[in-house]
Amino acid sequence: MPLWESPTAHKPPAGPEHSYRWSWDTLRPLLTEACGLTSPAAVERRVLQLVNPRARSPEDEATVKNLSAAIQILMPGESARPHRHSMNALRFILEGSGAVTIVNGKSCPMEVGDLILTPAWCWHEHHHRGDDPMIWLDALDVPLHLYLGTTEFQPGPVTAMPETIADSAFAVANILPETTLDTSPHSPVFRYPYADAVAAVAAAPIGADETRRVRYVNPLTGGASMSLMDSHLVQLEPGRPTSPYRTNSNAVCSVVEGSGESRIGDQTVSWRPKDIFTLPQGNWIGHRADAGMARLFVTSDREVLARLGLLKEEYGNHQAR
Repeated sequence: MPLWESPTAHKPPAGPEHSYRWSWDTLRPLLTEACGLTSPAAVERRVLQLVNPRARSPEDEATVKNLSAAIQILMPGESARPHRHSMNALRFILEGSGAVTIVNGKSCPMEVGDLILTPAWCWHEHHHRGDDPMIWLDALDVPLHLYLGTTEFQPGPVTAMPETIADSAFAVANILPETTLDTSPHSPVFRYPYADAVAAVAAAPIGADETRRVRYVNPLTGGASMSLMDSHLVQLEPGRPTSPYRTNSNAVCSVVEGSGESRIGDQTVSWRPKDIFTLPQGNWIGHRADAGMARLFVTSDREVLARLGLLKEEYGNHQAR
């Protein structure tokens, strides 16, 4: 057909999507209800998806563009059996104590604020030995894999378990083991304790957007912790609204501490601890803590765009590529 007759050719793109917030006050009772409906033994994982309200079909159930987010809950004594898949996934712990995630044979204790990685094609399972419900944020690059046609899933039992390097080998800053054992495109460390992230972000300098920001990295490369997903902890300083920034990447935010509001395009989104909201690409974004300090966990598809040479980020009147 003639290109000039195409309804999409040479047309400017539509404006940025709106942000959407999932309030913890709304989510928490739904999780309690879900526990009465089913168990991990019956449904593989007890998960509530955070689906964007513009979804029209199962192929459009992303939380924001290339990312799917969900809330998973494990009750005391429960386990989620091992499986692996081609999609990258992370777990950011929201509530509870006493559970572990086992990733390629490495036991990762789960405490509030910890980041647990389950990178592509890594075996992982969950076991809860504590006394209270264990709840965490799941974030995966499922929509990207659906678009590319690269979704794969393998249930247990575990086979072909790869060798891993003990986390203690990476415990000393600026000194790394010389090894050819791990050549995977993801971090050999699967657990990032919240206490370590807090210490790092407290010492970080003020950045271009007036926040303190640290990145969860692969210690062997200094790059993103997983090949297609990037994660940061952002600290908002008391009485210091951030400078506006804009990016063509997409992100999901989880409020770790504090309360405040974010200006996302023409919207103002108020938030409190454990609320989850999206930062769709193309919007000018600014944050402000109500009183005192606030911290946000942010996971994004930024690494995908960076690897393709397409990442664009702007801070106020300053632009960086």
